[in-house]
Amino acid sequence: MEILVTNDDGYRAKGIKVLTEIMRQFGRVTVIAPKHHQSGMSMAASLGLKQIAYKKLSSEEIERDTYTLPRHASGEACIPGTDGGQGTTEPAEWSYLDATPASCVKFGFNTCFLDRMPDVVVSGINHGSNATTASCYSGTLGAAAEAALNGVPAIGVSLETLDPDADFSAVEKYFPGIFRMLTDNPPAKKGIYYNINFPDIPAGKIKGIRAAHQGNGRWVKEFIPWNPGIYSRYGITPEMLGQSSTPSAEEGEILYMMAGEYEDDPGNIHGADHWFTRDGYISIVAHNIDTTDYGEVSRLKRLGLDTDFPMTDASSH
Repeated sequence: MEILVTNDDGYRAKGIKVLTEIMRQFGRVTVIAPKHHQSGMSMAASLGLKQIAYKKLSSEEIERDTYTLPRHASGEACIPGTDGGQGTTEPAEWSYLDATPASCVKFGFNTCFLDRMPDVVVSGINHGSNATTASCYSGTLGAAAEAALNGVPAIGVSLETLDPDADFSAVEKYFPGIFRMLTDNPPAKKGIYYNINFPDIPAGKIKGIRAAHQGNGRWVKEFIPWNPGIYSRYGITPEMLGQSSTPSAEEGEILYMMAGEYEDDPGNIHGADHWFTRDGYISIVAHNIDTTDYGEVSRLKRLGLDTDFPMTDASSH
């Protein structure tokens, strides 16, 4: 199996290192991840005349620049449930692209998979929840959507913590079985991609998995005066975001940043994804790249918004 792995936290993040080792159980892994943090980019593409830097990483650079996982005596990364590296013994091919997650997927399709598309794209493991309407903004899910748009099965995986040294043991234990179930039983139609969210609890406390629908909510108090300390408490530096640690403002400018508080929609009904993760379950939501609301289209037709207009003779004017 040919597997393309990406994320939105950047190639140095622990989550993508853990995911890469998990996926090596299933086939040959190619990693193309953003050079810098790209959260909140959704399906944004890196357009225009801006030069986009791409770099293949050597084994020494991978060892030096990416998160270091515990090792078995054999030298293999220690991932619970993998028995020390079942599957391919071939190391993953790592590279970064100074672009959005969706662009990383586009780039992979256009440069690394010229003869045939990958069998699956897996994006993550995201440091932070992508449940509810976070999925609309998520670069993790944007990469999965880009794959689905091109007819490639895709999965986004997230853990509900921003901790850069997060405990991914629950993902390590349960995601391989979920992945096998999804790839052995693909959806009947193209354009489907999956959003999987894990609660931030030890593997032994996971109650189960629930097929869910997207919950609803919104962010309030989103813009606050610039305060990099908010990021530093989570171990995130301006450099990780590709920003200057001492941003400068032009005369008359005031510097703000996005933070915000999540406000749940009181109209949420039973089965919302974030309700399950709050209760100790893994949630999985099936998304479709076709965002048409077909019920609303039918209503518009009944209103008369599906009719021909009388033709006019332009020559008579």
